Amino acid sequence: MANIKSQIKRNRQNEARRVRNRAVRSELRTREKAVMAAAEAGEPTDELIRLAQKRLDKAAAKGVIHRNEAGRRKSRLITRSASRG
Repeated sequence: MANIKSQIKRNRQNEARRVRNRAVRSELRTREKAVMAAAEAGEPTDELIRLAQKRLDKAAAKGVIHRNEAGRRKSRLITRSASRG
């Protein structure tokens, strides 16, 4: 356990960020799975892709994921849904 006041605060901040980032990453995976499931079932994926892209862009803007990772994941989503749908 830290004795320094600033480190105690830093630990609190890091924990809050970790929990928040974990929730964002979890939602990203959920949205991607929803797109893939719809594509597998032959359902329209336009709206699901739009929502997934929005969340990916938001996560990249907040620094949860790197912007190149967001672009790569968006590209893969579009490619996979187009090939299956």
